[in-house]
Amino acid sequence: MKIIAGLGNPGSEYAKTKHNVGFMLVDALAEKLGVTEWKDRFDAKIGEARIGTEKILLVKPQTYMNESGQAIGPLMNFYKSALEDLIVVHDDMDIPAGMIRIRKKGSAGGHNGIKSILAHVGDEHFARVRIGIGRPLPGWTVVNHVLAPFTAEDEPKIREAIAYLLPAVECIVRDDVDMAMNQYNPKKQKKKKAAPAGGEQEGEAVNA
Repeated sequence: MKIIAGLGNPGSEYAKTKHNVGFMLVDALAEKLGVTEWKDRFDAKIGEARIGTEKILLVKPQTYMNESGQAIGPLMNFYKSALEDLIVVHDDMDIPAGMIRIRKKGSAGGHNGIKSILAHVGDEHFARVRIGIGRPLPGWTVVNHVLAPFTAEDEPKIREAIAYLLPAVECIVRDDVDMAMNQYNPKKQKKKKAAPAGGEQEGEAVNA
């Protein structure tokens, strides 16, 4: 069984804020999979579904972002889940708005929700699905930034990112995170080397 946890803050006042893109993706996945019933357990909203033959739990912690681990840690203990079965979806300020990155493991990178999960599960070996929200505007604090709605310019980018990630999350469940990283992470272009006289050398795409 896989646990797909989207991070965010509970309450209608936070529903459309940048910090809640994890909730947004889980809600979109729930709609795609026909999940209509959410149970309140372990300080979280939990929905059950299947992707292929794999049972999954869709999880939205209700502890507020900075204490996300208080919901996810006990949930994983109850189901005796391995870390490799956890997929966490969250916002990332270090990525431009609407860009995505899938990672196999890693540190918190300054994200308080991930810090809390790491503190409760004790290991970094779980998949991350990161949705970029960009950096704060000049004069804005981080809190102002993450708790503000997306701009009219960025909102369609986020919708596109979530739609793009739905099959990516399904790929993690059906295959593995390596496959999803290879297929869905953006590709980088190598810098072009100096072209020899009389010809050009093309850049080569590599995995991000």
